[in-house]
Amino acid sequence: MTVRQPRYSKEEFARRGNAIYEEQVRSQVEEGNRGRIVAIDIETGEFELGDNMLTACESLLARVPDAQIWCLRVGVGPVLRFGARPRREAT
Repeated sequence: MTVRQPRYSKEEFARRGNAIYEEQVRSQVEEGNRGRIVAIDIETGEFELGDNMLTACESLLARVPDAQIWCLRVGVGPVLRFGARPRREAT
């Protein structure tokens, strides 16, 4: 089993992934897919949709075995965050 290693910093992943989504992918997936996951190869622009991150990534890796994957939730934004979230105030 081959272990994939990231070739970019997390900032570069986010920059590339978000740019590809906005410029190439968004118009193709937004209608009727809100909340689904889109997995994007940040090197080729290839992408796959799935109901969860695992299925979207597995489908993409089946087509692009060495993909550098960035995932977004369609119409919502990032699936995972780096760093802490701001705390909510109790009401």
